Amino acid sequence: MNGPLPEEPVVQDPQTVPVTKAAQRVIKKYPNRRLYDTATSTYITLSQVKQLVMERQPLVVRDAKTGEDITRSILLQIILEEEAGGAPLFTEAVLANIIRAYGHAMQGFMGNYLEKNVQVFTDMQTKLAEQSQTMTPEIWAQFMSAQSPMLQGLMGNYAEQSRSMVTQMQEKMQKQTEQMLGVLGLKR
Repeated sequence: MNGPLPEEPVVQDPQTVPVTKAAQRVIKKYPNRRLYDTATSTYITLSQVKQLVMERQPLVVRDAKTGEDITRSILLQIILEEEAGGAPLFTEAVLANIIRAYGHAMQGFMGNYLEKNVQVFTDMQTKLAEQSQTMTPEIWAQFMSAQSPMLQGLMGNYAEQSRSMVTQMQEKMQKQTEQMLGVLGLKR
């Protein structure tokens, strides 16, 4: 086969089309903590990086000295600033539970679970936004105030179903572990 190999697709957000690494916006972080946007040849702030994320711009943040991908670190920094900014998304209990998941056997499951649930929520939000474009702001406000109790009920039901599913999975894993130990002659 002749010619260069195609670039490996990179997905910034499931809502966007897979993009090649070349199409990503590259932000460089310098040792002085300044962020440099190579697409505009300007220094930008963390809030401007947040705006790029909000606009679903595929981006990667690299350490200017080492070239290391530090995108996750920058995204976490944005979340930290948002959480400290007055209207937090996470309660202390949620944050404590996330911390407890690190190093736990279920860490991978929890990350996957959170990712899928956030994606479901984002998809739902996108569909509502698309439908709301035909509504006036007043009608939209009335609709949302009427729907709020219903949406809270739906989310409560969804959370309870998720809890039930996890409990069933735990029971099944416990039973399988006990069977495995029995086969190996290591019953508890």
